Amino acid sequence: QVQLVESGGGLVQPGGSLRLSCTTSGSRIISTGYTMGWYRQAPGKQRELVAAVTSGGSTNYADSVKGRFTISRDNAKNTMYLQMNSLKPEDTAGYYCNTHPLSRITTWGQGTQVTVSS
Repeated sequence: QVQLVESGGGLVQPGGSLRLSCTTSGSRIISTGYTMGWYRQAPGKQRELVAAVTSGGSTNYADSVKGRFTISRDNAKNTMYLQMNSLKPEDTAGYYCNTHPLSRITTWGQGTQVTVSS
């Protein structure tokens, strides 16, 4: 099983920015051909896909984050990023990375908490 490791969350005021990072332990799947995604889960809500990036760099986003979030990956570093700008309170959630679609070889990581509040 590949363990996913997220970092970069924190407390930020509305309108602020954060950059999340995702890497793996056990296997360098971000460096291979997997499409990767950032997911988030707010309290009482289902986990949702926020953004995805193919191995070639093609991206797609949930409507709620289009124009504000940017997903990217560095295959050489086996790392994926999520640049989040113009953050809103409704972006508050635990953020997780994983393959998209989900793969049997991965295990959800602990996630990184993003809290947007004044």
